[in-house]
Amino acid sequence: MSDLPERLRARGWRLTAQRRVVAEVLNGDHVHLTADEVHARAGERLPEISRATVYNTLGELVLLGEVLEVGTDGRAKRYDPNARIAHQHLVCGACGTIRDVHPDCDPVAGLPEAERFGFDVSGAEITFRGICPDCKRP
Repeated sequence: MSDLPERLRARGWRLTAQRRVVAEVLNGDHVHLTADEVHARAGERLPEISRATVYNTLGELVLLGEVLEVGTDGRAKRYDPNARIAHQHLVCGACGTIRDVHPDCDPVAGLPEAERFGFDVSGAEITFRGICPDCKRP
């Protein structure tokens, strides 16, 4: 589990009620919510939280490196609290469900020298696509 609120406390990040609620909404495994989804869920816990506060908090969390901004479908970005463990994403092409996956191979090491064109490669983002079990059911 990501335990985002605990990581933020350990960093000494000031957890106002609004920031705490955003962190709690994002906490967990396989969490990949849009900003609007974060706002809706945060609003259930703290009705007075504004959309601007949610967007600002998400931006701060991304800048801190505590949350990843993930784009998998060319539409709304999603926010992933699993920023500490290198992983890729598996996306259902039918319903859009996203799961974190941890392949045993290093995608950077797998890129042949001839295909690096002199770049010092520091990372890779790979998205695996398929159909989830729920969408496969007739």
